[in-house]
Amino acid sequence: MKGFKTNKSFTKRIKITRKGKILGRKSGLDHFNAKQPRRKQLRQKNLRPFQMDQKDIGRFMPHNH
Repeated sequence: MKGFKTNKSFTKRIKITRKGKILGRKSGLDHFNAKQPRRKQLRQKNLRPFQMDQKDIGRFMPHNH
């Protein structure tokens, strides 16, 4: 019987720290940036922690939770 597969598209967009935090980029930051200062644009590219339920983590990455 086959097991659950890890969602590869999800794992490419996030990073998991040693302590188990999930870091990722905020959505919608690559559009309408012409009027923003360069410094703000560069700050937006940083990874930020975001909250997920254990149920959702288990759905996307069944072997890592």
